[in-house]
Amino acid sequence: MSILALDLGTRTGWALLTRDRAITTGVVEFKQDRWQGGGMRFLRFRAWLDEVHQLSGGFDQLIYEQVRRHAGTDASHLYGGWLAILEVWCEQNSVAYQGVPVGTIKRHATGKGNAPKEALIAAARARRIGPSGS
Repeated sequence: MSILALDLGTRTGWALLTRDRAITTGVVEFKQDRWQGGGMRFLRFRAWLDEVHQLSGGFDQLIYEQVRRHAGTDASHLYGGWLAILEVWCEQNSVAYQGVPVGTIKRHATGKGNAPKEALIAAARARRIGPSGS
């Protein structure tokens, strides 16, 4: 089974677990510039999902960080847009998808559901996951 995991946002973090158990990670940006309409970032996100799916040989499941609280209205709207694109893309491509609450991710990685970002980074590095040890 292969799995794509996403931390949705303008800077979307991702990790891909391939069928041969290799892990690849990275960050992709979906910034909007003044020359583009508001929907272009979502079109680029959909195209990126297509590209990763094709280049990886397909993935069976997509897991994303399920955010229930946002710092502001704009962040909330953007997250909703990425989530809608993700869900539609998965339905169209017959890929199972599931959101995992932030606290669950933190608890699994560090043993503490309210761990700071630095603790998550340290836990990933200890497991040799991420840009410096992928």
